[in-house]
Amino acid sequence: MAEMKYSSRRWEDMETDVLVKIFKELNMIELAPVALVCHAWRSACSDPLLWNTLDLGLLKSNFIQTRASPYIWVDDRSDRKLMKALRIAMSLSRGTVTCLVFHFNLYMKDEHLSYIAERCPHLKRLVMPAWNRITKNGICHAVRIWEGLESLTMPSIAHPSYIMEEISRSCKNFSQLKVMGTFDVNFASAIATNLPNLRVLSVRCSILTREALLFILDCMDYLEVLNMSHCLLLESLTSSGKKKVFRELDGGIRDKTSRLREFFHCQSGSCIACDRMSSDEGLMRWYRYEDWFWREDEVHSLALGDYGKLFDEACLDLGFRN
Repeated sequence: MAEMKYSSRRWEDMETDVLVKIFKELNMIELAPVALVCHAWRSACSDPLLWNTLDLGLLKSNFIQTRASPYIWVDDRSDRKLMKALRIAMSLSRGTVTCLVFHFNLYMKDEHLSYIAERCPHLKRLVMPAWNRITKNGICHAVRIWEGLESLTMPSIAHPSYIMEEISRSCKNFSQLKVMGTFDVNFASAIATNLPNLRVLSVRCSILTREALLFILDCMDYLEVLNMSHCLLLESLTSSGKKKVFRELDGGIRDKTSRLREFFHCQSGSCIACDRMSSDEGLMRWYRYEDWFWREDEVHSLALGDYGKLFDEACLDLGFRN
């Protein structure tokens, strides 16, 4: 009887596409030892299909609020956990990350941001709602590296001109901005002056002044999409006296918004998000609500969806939970 000959393929000889499909089921903590098996597996573990979006939205700082700037104190262990997570992710991704997402209660420092920027030079989208411990030099240094940046989600800051100027100089394809917090005419002016070609702007769930809204509508000719859903629309931000709240848009504003390709607006008494804005007096206390609530946006390209697999609940259980 003739001998039967069997041919078998070794795991390291599997096609990269097959390995990537398998590795997509693993989080980054599970991927770390897999990448050490052989060169082929290491290459598959760094495939852009795995690392296009790095969503660290489950990772939060252990912090307390303070009265002095930066108004936040963060436990050293939180900083070390963040750096550990970043080292693992940056080592595996090999510069292929194009979208980075952070939680609104993750307070990184300049050293974290610099570490990320130098290892993710091709970043196109950044979602970073907390800047308390990030300095002007820190964020500007990162933006200069991210020449391909197209979209930014940021908090409201007192002096926004410097970051808008840096984006204008360094990021020629920048087109989408989301601001979480108070949006006044100072912010509107900084955007209109430095980013006149901005296409998409979302200020949902923010305090919005009528003057700022009119400034945007009058001065930004290339704006195509504006989201002011669930905003607390005020006449002004004067600290004294009773604030005048607009419960609906007047005809003049509606006429100006008619030129936009998409305009999102909601000030309904039956809307849950609007009710929460009213209860929180315009400063949304995101921590009170569902984990997914802060990630929503009526503008599809700004909504975050689910957290993905790379950093999931299992990662928190493996040493990253506060």
